[in-house]
This record gives sequence, C-alpha cells and structure tokens, in this order.
Amino acid sequence: MRDPDSGEQPSVSGASAAGRNDGQSPPRSGKGKRRRGKPSRNASANASSSVGNGETRRPEVTDATGEPVRKRKRRRRSKSGQAQQSAASGTVADAAVQRAAGAPGADNSSQKRSKKHRQRRSLQGRPLAVSDKPRPAADAVRPQPAATASGARADDRPSPGSHGHERRGSGQAYAHGSDSGSPLYAALDLGTNNCRLLIAQPTRPGQFRVVDAFSRIVRLGEGLGASGRLSPDAMDRSIEALKVCAAKLKSRDIRKTRLIATEAARAAENGEAFLERVLAETGLELEIINRETEARLAVSGCSSLVGRETKSVVLFDIGGGSSEIAVIKIGENRSSRLANHITHWTSLPVGVVTLSERHGGQDVSPASFEAMVLEVQGMLSNFDCPAIHTLENPGDENGFHLIGTSGTVTTLAGVHLDLPRYDRRKVDGLWLSDDEVSAMQARLLSWDFTARAANPCIGPDRADLVLAGCAILEAIRRRWPSERMRVADRGLREGLLTDMMADDGVWRRGRARRPVRGPYGSQEGNTQ
Repeated sequence: MRDPDSGEQPSVSGASAAGRNDGQSPPRSGKGKRRRGKPSRNASANASSSVGNGETRRPEVTDATGEPVRKRKRRRRSKSGQAQQSAASGTVADAAVQRAAGAPGADNSSQKRSKKHRQRRSLQGRPLAVSDKPRPAADAVRPQPAATASGARADDRPSPGSHGHERRGSGQAYAHGSDSGSPLYAALDLGTNNCRLLIAQPTRPGQFRVVDAFSRIVRLGEGLGASGRLSPDAMDRSIEALKVCAAKLKSRDIRKTRLIATEAARAAENGEAFLERVLAETGLELEIINRETEARLAVSGCSSLVGRETKSVVLFDIGGGSSEIAVIKIGENRSSRLANHITHWTSLPVGVVTLSERHGGQDVSPASFEAMVLEVQGMLSNFDCPAIHTLENPGDENGFHLIGTSGTVTTLAGVHLDLPRYDRRKVDGLWLSDDEVSAMQARLLSWDFTARAANPCIGPDRADLVLAGCAILEAIRRRWPSERMRVADRGLREGLLTDMMADDGVWRRGRARRPVRGPYGSQEGNTQ
C-alpha cells in the first residue's frame, strides 16, 4: 500500500479494481449491477466520500482533470430526451461540484433512495428544458367551427335585413378565415325572390368547405307578371343586398367567381338596364343564364343526394319566377357529373311569386289551390317526357324517386318535423313518403295566413308563397308518382361551386384536404 501523503499513484488493473470492495460502499447486486473503476484517493475524493453525520456515500469517479465523470445510462434515449438532458446538464454538473466540495446544504436525499429507485432512474427525474415560447390562451387555440360544404346548401348566416324563412343562420356556424393552402371560389345567385352568396374552398374530392355565406329575400320579381318590368323598389332592395355581397367578395382573395341572375332579370324588359346599374353601383358583373343552364346547375348542386343504387330521378327546383325539372336516367356507367345523365328537362315559366300573384297567396281555399295545380299541370302536359314505367318500376324504392330543391320542400320538411326553429341539418337529405307529403300539404292548406306566418319554418315573408309552391309540387307529383321524395336544402350556388372546382381540377391534382368538422359537421358536395 502507498502512503496517502506520498502523492504516488499506483497502477491498478481493471480486474482488481472491478472486484475490490474498500468497505466504504457496499457492492451493488441484482439487475443493474455495474463494474466500476477504482475511486480516486485524492483529497477532493476523500472529502466527497464522507458526510458530516458519519454516513458514507458512494464515491464519484473523476477524469484526468479531476472533473466528475458522468455515468452512461443503460436506456437508449430518444432525440427529445437528449435535448432535455443537454438543457439540464449545467444544473447536474453544478450539483456534482457542490457535492465534491462538501458544500453545506448539498442535497443528500439520493443516499436514502432504495436500490429499486437507483436502478430505475431515468429522464423523468431530470428537469425539462424550458421553452421561451409562451403558451397560448385556451381561446386562442380553440379551432373555429366549420360550415358545411358542397353539394348542399349552407344555412346562411343571419345578416342585418335578412327576413323570415331565409334567416337560416340561426343554427349554422361559419369558419371566419380559410385554409391558406386551398383556393377560394365564390358563387352568387340573384333569383326572383332571393339574393344568395357562397364563398368556399375545396376539401376532399367532390366536397368543399363553406367559408362565408349570405342570403336575403329581395323579391326582385315583385309585380313582374303584371307589368313585365322590374319595379324601382325591387331593384333598390336587390342592390342593397348586392352591396353586402360585394363587400364580402372584396375582403377575400378569390380565385374564381361566377355571378348569375335568373328568371326575373331574364324575363323583365329592363333586365339588362338593371344589371348595368348593378355594375355601376356595386362593381359586380352579373350574367343572365338560360333555363337549360339553370336546370343543369340544380342537378349539379344536388348530385350527392343521388345514391349509387338509384336508377332514375326526377329533380325539380321550384323558384320564384320559374321552375326547372330534369329527368335523370343513370345507366351502368355513371359519370362523375350527374348532369351528364339528364335525358329530358324543362323550365316552366311559373314560380311561387308569379303564381301567388295571379291566384292570391294570403287567402287560399281548396278551390283556388286546385286551380293553381291545374294551371301547372297544363304547362307540364306540353313537356315531352317518357312515362314513369319506362324509367323504372315505381314500386322499387331504390329504382326511382323525386328530389325537390326549393324553399317549398324544405318548408314542408320543417313543418313535418315540427321544428321550433328551422334547422338545415335535420332537413337536408330527409326522406318523405308520398303520404307524408300529402298530409303536410293538407295541413298547410287548413291554416290561415296568420297561422302560416307564425310558424317558425315559414315566417311572414313566405306565408303568402308557400301554398303556391305546394301547388307546383302537387302537379309534379301527379305527373311522376313516386313513393318517396328526398328534400334538398341546396341549389344553384352549390352547382356553380362544384362546376368551377371540377373545371379547375382541384380535386384531381390532389389538393384536397380533410374537411374541418365543426359542431354541425362538414357539408358534402359529391359530384358523382
């Protein structure tokens, strides 16, 4: 043995050092037993090997410079653990220096740990790296609810001046802001009764997410049947609504926009002059579409409601000044666009506004209701279309059915469900049997104007129009009897958006994204 004061350092072989027990620390046994080198005998090592209370502690191994050597952990650390270890290395090293110097107040709690705890030490006991990035508030990270998307008409958010049945935003949330990775598209439909706008972006193939929407009853075609011209008041109401739409369009970076006007502007003598005034006062350039285009857009907007098992469909859109009807026959090879399967179509020059003005919409008796039905039936008699048995067996529930997209059929659905407030989620896609439709029409016919206006699914602005719509629906049902009818709360805007996105190929290029699901789900717009 060497003299402890001589300063000589004898060499020790690895075997003797591994098997040596100097009595200062008991040998470790069991799982996790590890070979150690001989501890240093210098003054600092002696100082760290004892504590003031007489207890002995495990000596630390130092390198050539006298600094404590860190033992290698047996567990393989992940990259994140290495980052945390490096952040805490300074703290551990400082603590080791304090223990080596015998500093008072040094933490000696590790001496009392059991063998089990010493063997299971891991990064869980080490301090975590502190991030300089502040945590956002709970409200800041809460995702915005998403509105529904394509092929289905959104519940338009209520806006100042919206009225009656069109205040369907009562149950719909919209995501303010868009996904920067997807382009925005906008569609505007100025009809005989309503002004509607949708702004959306594509998501999964055949679907889109509504970013913003607007709808207001303007009654542009009010008095058109009697005078053949758009009235000044009707034009003023429409321009005020279009100014709101123009502000929404200017506030967003939109890739493609299509703005259309339908029957009222198409039939009025001063329709073109009105559109020039719209351009001058709002900056919006609207196009008047023909009736065939209107019928095809209605089919495109409702295509996701036609199941794969369906063989044929009669789809109708009861508007304010005209009603479009499309006969669709689907063969074995189904096209990606349902409008390609239209075999026959027609556009009747009658709608809820024009029909109610001719027959009276407030006080409707069974006799006057039947007179409206007979008028529409006379128009349908001129429509050259195959008989129902040549389409499919009417008894086959998967073979043939009706699809209605208009305020008339959605009103019937809301009344049928006894909704305390119109809810698009419960109406869109609803199936109604033939008996249920007949019962709802009889129920509405039994109400007077005040009772219809008090119903939350009708409202005062549609109370004088709903029975005229039911008369058009009844004429269609008599021409094409069906055991079932499907309700579609969607229309031309969805068809416009679907066509624009399909033409741009946004779904083919793999730009589709998973739709953001809000409390009301995501709106589907399957183009198949």
